[in-house]
Amino acid sequence: MKSTIKGPAIFLAQFMGDTAPFDSLENICTWAASLGYTGVQIPTWESRLIDLEKAANSKTYCDELRGRVEACGVQITELSTHLQGQLVAVHPAYDRQFDTFAPAHLHGNHKGRTEWAVQTLKQAAQASRNLGLNAHATFSGSLIWHTVYPWPQRPPGLVEAAFSELASRWLPILRAFDEAGVDLCYEIHPNEDLHDGVTFERFLAATGHHPRCCILYDPSHFVLQQLDYLQYIDFYHEHIKMFHAKDAEFNPSGRSGVYGGYQSWIDRPGRFRSLGDGQVDFKGIFSKLAQYGFNGWAVLEWECCLKAPEQGAREGAPFIRDHIITVTEKAFDDFAGGTTDEALLRHIMGTDRE
Repeated sequence: MKSTIKGPAIFLAQFMGDTAPFDSLENICTWAASLGYTGVQIPTWESRLIDLEKAANSKTYCDELRGRVEACGVQITELSTHLQGQLVAVHPAYDRQFDTFAPAHLHGNHKGRTEWAVQTLKQAAQASRNLGLNAHATFSGSLIWHTVYPWPQRPPGLVEAAFSELASRWLPILRAFDEAGVDLCYEIHPNEDLHDGVTFERFLAATGHHPRCCILYDPSHFVLQQLDYLQYIDFYHEHIKMFHAKDAEFNPSGRSGVYGGYQSWIDRPGRFRSLGDGQVDFKGIFSKLAQYGFNGWAVLEWECCLKAPEQGAREGAPFIRDHIITVTEKAFDDFAGGTTDEALLRHIMGTDRE
């Protein structure tokens, strides 16, 4: 299947703030367009960008929202519920830290917070449909991340039970996305139970291989895990429906490695970088995605421990644009070809003389 990646686009979550041009929908979209971006990915927890409940219930509101964005020179690529998706499955050890992702009246209410998260994800499915989108970004949440390096050892059956429970929480949401005609793309990410290929496979199987269970591919998280992020595309390209272009580097030492020593990001061996400043082979990634016919958006996600976000965004648009491959519609050796028919094919094979 021949297709071309769309972009460049930018995820707005890390750029929103209280001063212009980062303080309103029109301001930030106009800013993104001025840098050369053609699309914006919208975090749904940011009320200055979208009223998710209204978007779920009003096609008119969505038409107006889309019009406001497009008048600025960009279009909406996808919506994101990373923070709300995290709350679908939270181990109690993380309750206090993740309470901040939920409305204040639900803080300390573990059950109520989970119910709110599930309902919010269902609203996101409807909002995506009303906006004419076909993919959505989220996190899976986690029930057994605290056992990722097991000591004491995990009791038999724990992993199977955890993924069965995780799937049971997500299946009603997946059904809502299926009804809306939207792929639900889990960002494969440390601290989520879906953090590599094996865990995605476990979850996919637990959902009965639900057709809307898909992947948001972000190579930076695989660099930090020392996972082969190019072969990952070979294995899972059929499930990859979204792409975050984010760079990273891993420089282990005799003092610290994958786990980072509880150090701040700037001191960790594995750290996120602005596009082009890290170790990710983006030529290889864009080639692999083009090879397998990925036609979604290449979306910059800025997370860098050194470079300012404005500079990262300014440099990111041309970086993505220069890596997008316009997929060819012809073979390079077509000039040497000729017409063919069944007799010629038989002659080349030698079967016409049998």
